[in-house]
Amino acid sequence: MENKLFTPAKIGPVELRNRTIRSAAFEGMGRDNGPTPMLRDYHISVAKGGVGMTTLAYAGINRSALSFKTQLWLRQEIVAPLREITDGIHEAGAKASIQIGHCGNMTHRSTAGCIPVGASTGFNLYSPTFCRGLHKDELKQMAKDFGTAVNTARDAGFDCVEVHAGHGYLISQFLSPYTNRRRDEFGGSLENRMTFMKMCLEEVMKSAGSDMGVLVKTNMRDGFKGGLEIDDCLAVAREIERCGVHAMVLSGGFVSKAPMYVMRGRMPVYSMTHYMKQLWLRYGVRLAGKYMIPSVPFRELYFLDDARRFREALDLPLVYVGGVISRANADEVLDREGFDFVQMGRALLNEPDFVNRMRNDDTHRCGCDHVNYCIARMYSREMACHKHCADLTPKIRKEIEKIKRQNAKEEKTNG
Repeated sequence: MENKLFTPAKIGPVELRNRTIRSAAFEGMGRDNGPTPMLRDYHISVAKGGVGMTTLAYAGINRSALSFKTQLWLRQEIVAPLREITDGIHEAGAKASIQIGHCGNMTHRSTAGCIPVGASTGFNLYSPTFCRGLHKDELKQMAKDFGTAVNTARDAGFDCVEVHAGHGYLISQFLSPYTNRRRDEFGGSLENRMTFMKMCLEEVMKSAGSDMGVLVKTNMRDGFKGGLEIDDCLAVAREIERCGVHAMVLSGGFVSKAPMYVMRGRMPVYSMTHYMKQLWLRYGVRLAGKYMIPSVPFRELYFLDDARRFREALDLPLVYVGGVISRANADEVLDREGFDFVQMGRALLNEPDFVNRMRNDDTHRCGCDHVNYCIARMYSREMACHKHCADLTPKIRKEIEKIKRQNAKEEKTNG
């Protein structure tokens, strides 16, 4: 059987040189909600490293969509510097995508410019903050903002957009019964809870036209009791397919309830709090972090069991993400399991040229050791692998080594 990994493939009208995609893992490399040279250089390095398409992470569709000042706000004022990034990606032979979304209730007034909004009124312990439910007359404009973001992405030279409909952000907050307690036509039954998502995707597809590819990231499970389970998520995926999108990214987890279900492994709580500026938050998370962010064991291809059911049920191109750390993993997903593309995040942070290394050595495995230091710091500083950081404090190094030992023991126990 011929390997698919380094064969070209299309997402809608856009052809990628191979089946690899840099996932929309938040880089934390923006400034004042715009791009920086660091963000440009990172994505160009990944493009030069052989990836088929690289995805700029989590661009807010409007001001209320923003969680961090280091996050992109996709607007006309930043089109020119974004064009520098996409031009560099294209010169390196890769395609450029940008993830668009809205954080929902996971923000603060000082960042979002308003009281955080979501599917329903309540309190988000993760932020922590009070939030209000969006009014019905606000939802149409919110959906239109998704469409406007697609047009802005086109102006900035992007080939594709990835709509974030998972992980407990706004669209996901409407889908999940945990966060959607509405009593109108946008709440109640799953069919009603999908209404806002369908409104957003209608606007996206209208703006995408015939020249832009559209991917949607969706959950296969929310990852906790009281959230969406696999059968409901299959129904959501079928509806996404009916909306005419070009590809689907299969993920899972809920950042405000089951964050490590998304990323797997342990969260290095001391490392995360070390970079927090607010003292009350720093010490509060140190006390409660292991309860707020429970670990979920990492294993290679950790979403594959669930993803198989989606592959059986759907016809559109599917993107596998979750625990791809070697050429063997990529070949298994593409050649034996029938997926069309693979997304990778931590592997391409550890080795921006990971794809070229897989091309040159079919036994290659990336050097990521899954201690999640990169994730711990990305909410306060740029995302970075601990192996590339020379300024780690002794306590951070000690925590990293402890997690390595725990991972090794767990791996040995599980065979």
